[in-house]
Amino acid sequence: MHSRASAARYARALFDVALKESDPAQVERDLAAFADLMSSNAELHGALTNPGVPATGKRAIVETLATRLNAASPVRKLLMLLAERDRLAIVPDLLDVYRERLMELQQVVRAEVTTATPLSADRTAQLKDRLSKATGRHVDITTTVDPAIIGGMVARIGSTVYDGSVATQLARIRESLKRA
Repeated sequence: MHSRASAARYARALFDVALKESDPAQVERDLAAFADLMSSNAELHGALTNPGVPATGKRAIVETLATRLNAASPVRKLLMLLAERDRLAIVPDLLDVYRERLMELQQVVRAEVTTATPLSADRTAQLKDRLSKATGRHVDITTTVDPAIIGGMVARIGSTVYDGSVATQLARIRESLKRA
């Protein structure tokens, strides 16, 4: 099975259990802490994803780490299951899918905003408020700077793009002049 599809299946199950038995946000933090440990330590990552390392060894490592992280019971059980099945390599994808589900539950949407110059904190807050009103959800904004857009901004929320950049407006004017 493709790792993303497998990760999605495990994430759905973890999310359903977290809703019933635990705090879904805490489960996300615990899973993220484990994923961070794996990604920041090449030796640990190698040991947990190497098919040559026996499942009992992986389970022992996972149990030790989960105890040190004081991970919630659903996270601990899932990680032990993944260790047993030699599926710990999917933890990053699993975390991504779990976060998507948690954001849906919390009515949060991500917005990527690109501007020609950096936005002030005040301007970012105003933009966040406007986008929240437009979407009816809480908005988590990530800003980037791209001088190529000349001015204005481009906001991407999911698959919807709001392009108010000067570069796009100039391109439209150029096309209309070519047709005229």
